[in-house]
Amino acid sequence: MAPGTPAPGGTATATAAAGRGKAAPTATGGVTPRGLWRRARGFLLALGILLVAAIALAALGSDSRHGRLDPRSADPEGSRAVAELLRARGVDTRVVTTAREAAEAAGPRTTVLVAHPDRLGPAQRRALRSAIDLSGGRTVLLGPDSAALDALVPAVHTAGDAYEPALAPACTLPAAATAGRADTGSGHRYTTTARGAQACYPSGGHPTLLVLPSATAGGDTVVLGSETVLLNRTLATEGNASLALQLLGTRPDLVWYLPSLADQQDADADTADKSFLDLVPAGWSWALLQLFLAAALAALWRARRLGPLVAERLPVAIRASEATEGRARLYRRADARDRAAAVLRAASRERLAALVGVPSAHTHDPAVLLPAVSARLTDPSGRDLTALLFGTPPADDAALVALADHLDALEREVRTS
Repeated sequence: MAPGTPAPGGTATATAAAGRGKAAPTATGGVTPRGLWRRARGFLLALGILLVAAIALAALGSDSRHGRLDPRSADPEGSRAVAELLRARGVDTRVVTTAREAAEAAGPRTTVLVAHPDRLGPAQRRALRSAIDLSGGRTVLLGPDSAALDALVPAVHTAGDAYEPALAPACTLPAAATAGRADTGSGHRYTTTARGAQACYPSGGHPTLLVLPSATAGGDTVVLGSETVLLNRTLATEGNASLALQLLGTRPDLVWYLPSLADQQDADADTADKSFLDLVPAGWSWALLQLFLAAALAALWRARRLGPLVAERLPVAIRASEATEGRARLYRRADARDRAAAVLRAASRERLAALVGVPSAHTHDPAVLLPAVSARLTDPSGRDLTALLFGTPPADDAALVALADHLDALEREVRTS
C-alpha cells in the first residue's frame, strides 16, 4: 500500500496481515562495557598470543642471519675476520650494494666478490657478466645456483649438493695445494665444459671449486660452491683461512658486493612485469599465511551454530498501526508496488476464503476461490475478479490505492451478502 495515503476500510488491516507468519523483530538492550569485554576478550587474547609469538620468533632469528658474509660484521656468520687478514696483507676491501657499482669498480687490479649471486635479477646479472668478460680482474661467485650460472658463467652447471664439509684439494691449483683440506663441501657441486678450467675439492666426483680463465688476458672467474670458508666462525678451521686469503688476495683491491634492496632501483624494467606477490619477500608471505590460518581458526572457534528462531516477548508494546505505517514507508522508499500489491491481494484472499468457506489449502487457488466468491456477489459479471485478486502489479501509486479500495469494497460486499 502506498505510504502516506490513508487506506479506506480494511487496507491497513490487510497490510498488517501480510506480516503474519514472520518472526517479530526483537529489541535488545544497550551494550554494556562488561558485555563488550566478554565478546572481545577471546579475540584480544588470540591477537596478543600472535603478537608475542611474532616478537619471539623475530628476536630468536634476528641474530642468526644478521650481517651474514658482511666484511664489516663480527657476528659468527659475518666475514670481518677475513677482511682484517686481507687488510694486513695490503688488500683494500670496499663494500658495494648494487651491481652497477660492482661493475664500475671491476678492473685488472680488482677482485669482485659476489656474495649472493642467486639473489640477482636479470639486469644485475647482465651488468656483472660484462664486468666478468671485460675487466681483466678476478670475479668470485659464492654458491651460485643454476640460474645464476646460466647468466654469469654459462660453461658451468650445478651437479647437486655436497655433504662433506672438509674436502681434500685433489688438484694442482697453488691456492688449494697450499691450503690443504678446507670446508668447501657444504654447498653446491659443479661440472664445466670450459677449456683450461681447474677443478678442486671434489665431492662424489664433482668439484666444489672451479677457476676458469676469462677471455681477457690475466682475468679469471672463481666459482666456490660453499661460503663457509669466509665465515668468522669457521675461518680458523682446516685450511679455510689460507684458501680465502689466496682466492681474495691476488689483487690489491677487493670489491665485496652484497646485493640489497637498492639494486631494485637499477632494475625497474625487470620489476615492471612482476606482480605484487612477486615483490613480497618470502618471509612475509609465510607470515601472512600464518596470520590467515590463525584468523580462520579464531573464526571457527568463535562461530556459533545457528539454530531455529526463538520467539521472545517484546520489552515494549508496539501498536499495529505504527507497524503498518512503518512497513508502508519501507515499501514506498523501495518503490515496491509489486510487493505491496501482492501482500494486499494475499491478505484479501485469506479473509475472503474464510468468509465463503473455502478450505485454507485452496485459499490461493483461483479455480476454487473465484467461483465461491462470485456466488456471494449480487452482480458478479460487473467486475473482473481474476484481475482483482490475481492480477498484475499496479503501474503507479494511484493504481495501488485504487486496488486497495476495490479489495475493501469486495470484502464488504461478500461480508454483507
